[in-house]
Amino acid sequence: MEFWNTTFGNYFILIGILQDSKYPGLVCATITFLYLVALISNGLLLLLIAMDKRLHVPMYFLLSQLSLMDLLFTTIISPRTLLDYFRGQSTISFIGCGFQMFLVMTLGGAEDILLAFMAYDRYVAIQQPLNYMIFMSPKIYWSMVAISWLVASLNSLVHSTYTMHFPFCRAREINHLLCEIPPLLKLACADTTKYQFMVYTMDVTFLFIPLSAILTSYTLVLTAVLHMPSTQGRQKALLTCSSHLTVVGLYYGAAVFMYVLPSAYHSPQQDNILSVFYTIITPTLNPLIYSLRNKDVLGALNKVLGKGSLAPKL
Repeated sequence: MEFWNTTFGNYFILIGILQDSKYPGLVCATITFLYLVALISNGLLLLLIAMDKRLHVPMYFLLSQLSLMDLLFTTIISPRTLLDYFRGQSTISFIGCGFQMFLVMTLGGAEDILLAFMAYDRYVAIQQPLNYMIFMSPKIYWSMVAISWLVASLNSLVHSTYTMHFPFCRAREINHLLCEIPPLLKLACADTTKYQFMVYTMDVTFLFIPLSAILTSYTLVLTAVLHMPSTQGRQKALLTCSSHLTVVGLYYGAAVFMYVLPSAYHSPQQDNILSVFYTIITPTLNPLIYSLRNKDVLGALNKVLGKGSLAPKL
């Protein structure tokens, strides 16, 4: 078969959930609604954290970075998906595909690492409250964010560059919502067995090291919380931790199914649905999970709106 990825004029065709759906209009309306909610909720959370000095603490700084990542993540995918549907053309250039892959892997990897740092922050806050600002000084939490972005971008650069170096045949259709490594390697006109194993190993390592750190942190946190003498303090700590664990469950549940479970156990249709989940639904839910029962965030919102009835009484 003829190779074609040697010139800039070549392209892929993305067969996403809209093209593969029996009810594309309904799916399109749902994606539009979810994207608008994600845009407003993440944007509002970023604004509140920036404006309210009471939220200028490490926990909310890290939360603002999570919202920024979610906002960028869904903006990379949702508008293009909707625009392609309305144009009736879901093509993406060779370079555009590689760049999209780089951005998606960077944001996904950075969020993966950031969630582990957020778990550490909660561990220090509950286990070492008197030394919290020592262990979570500005230098330390800025370093956490920098490490998240740097490690994720370097890993993404290596894998996206190497994936796109393979020769691709005239079969241009990617049966997926976006450009990612597994569906792209299916189009390669070369033996990718060793590279697929390397990618699988890297995915497992990249997911399970932070996940292990998160589970260890929260095991210690929950043990400490259960021994708190104050019922109110215990409820507040459990509420904060449960919000984070819910976000962790959403993120890692989708990631493990997509990248760790062998492809024989899930179909392209399932992968398409799952890609909508972690690129659109999860970024929509995360700020709502963190803010709806968070007294500090709702207090900041009350201050902006000039009201006093939104904050929950704990």
